[in-house]
Amino acid sequence: MIRALALVVALALPAAANEVIVSGMSQNRVSITADFDGSEILIYGAVKREAPPPDGGPLEVIVTVEGPSTPVAVRRKDRVAGIWVNNASVHVDSAPSFYAVATTGPLNHILSDIDNLRYGITIERVIRAIGIAAEADKAGEFVLALLRVRTNEGRYRILEGKVELTEDTLFRTDVVLPSNLTEGEYKVRLFLLRDKRVVASQERVIGVRKEGLERFIFNLAQQQPLIYGLVSLVLAAVAGWGASAAFRLIRT
Repeated sequence: MIRALALVVALALPAAANEVIVSGMSQNRVSITADFDGSEILIYGAVKREAPPPDGGPLEVIVTVEGPSTPVAVRRKDRVAGIWVNNASVHVDSAPSFYAVATTGPLNHILSDIDNLRYGITIERVIRAIGIAAEADKAGEFVLALLRVRTNEGRYRILEGKVELTEDTLFRTDVVLPSNLTEGEYKVRLFLLRDKRVVASQERVIGVRKEGLERFIFNLAQQQPLIYGLVSLVLAAVAGWGASAAFRLIRT
């Protein structure tokens, strides 16, 4: 009985033991400074095999980059008596600040629903919205609105066909991180697939951190809000006085 069970397991997972990801990135740390306008990360790798490729469908690759997640309140505006007001809202438990999915082909052609649910690969599977159905009618539309807004902002991206795969062994893709990055750890996941099933995966991390003046201002606002507010008022007053003085000089 034990021998038969071991045989079933071996037959069920032949590719997972045969193919392993060996990967790298052009950088694993991003510094946000005063002149930061985004960053492009090269993610590359190879498939390491101890035996010839297994029989089955062609090899496919999916790469995801996920930013720090936070709760989000999604509100809907309706026109009431000629005025636009917030009429309903739902609270999403967790939504990534940034999410990109790069693939070798169309997602619905290379990834099964079962493995998408198991590994949480697509953007819809990463967003956690537990119990929102009780908060508003048609609560699912609020999640779709969140997806639409963040996609239009460039914070959610589906890059189908953007992973280059050479001879079923070497792969690479470029993911552009926007200028409005949230500080924290960005999780990079790599998946190998055959017949719509994940046969190997790997996870890496990109650290995003404010540096220099940006770091000082951020720490001041978080740790000393009173001082930050006073400094902001003084700077605003000095800027206003300077603009007024310059205007008077121009007039004279």
